[in-house]
Amino acid sequence: MMTLHELMKHFRFLSDIESFSPEERQIIERFLSQEHALKEQKKREHLLRMSGIKRVKLLSDFDWTFNPKIPKEKVMEFMKTDWLKKPCNLVLIGPSGVGKSHVASSLCYDAVTKGKQTIFLTLFDLTAKLTKARSVYNLIDYYAKVPVLCLDEVGYVMPTREHADYLFQIVSKRVEIGTTIVTTNLIPSQWGKVFDSVTASAILDRLSMAGTFVTFEGRSYRNRKNGEAS
Repeated sequence: MMTLHELMKHFRFLSDIESFSPEERQIIERFLSQEHALKEQKKREHLLRMSGIKRVKLLSDFDWTFNPKIPKEKVMEFMKTDWLKKPCNLVLIGPSGVGKSHVASSLCYDAVTKGKQTIFLTLFDLTAKLTKARSVYNLIDYYAKVPVLCLDEVGYVMPTREHADYLFQIVSKRVEIGTTIVTTNLIPSQWGKVFDSVTASAILDRLSMAGTFVTFEGRSYRNRKNGEAS
């Protein structure tokens, strides 16, 4: 079977697709469809490798029954919006182990399967990358422009004033560009424990623009007797 490259060379000698018989057109259409599907599959695989998602988690695998207080309807309602087409923000709030990262990672994987460039990383990893970056401004610009960015575990580390300012720049620049997902163990009024009050207020203000805040409550999935992790 000819490759797509060879097929395109062959097409150059043809002036009209109508010159093909129905059977020939069917064969060509099938071939091009297969090539397109293969190209899309390779694209998704590349996006997944670059995403930072260490372990694929699906929303369909999430055990909503373990913690009935977790607002499943709000998460599903968010997924039904145009969050992959229209820039918006999602902040998942709750203590450690209640499934925030699972849900966030699932959303990011969903974005990857739909061909969207996605980055999933903890705030700790972000600050480490900013510290080591040869050009901080290029890195800020990169994270500001990626279509889907998830900042996991905001509130578990204390960023420096400089790093907090960088984070504000990233979130601020993303408002009209891409979708930002944040998981945190802190309610908005507690963000002053991690950032200074001015920076905390500024970041929350940006996240509130087209933002959805969802609170997770309940027991830790990590403490289940069967040892399964969320």
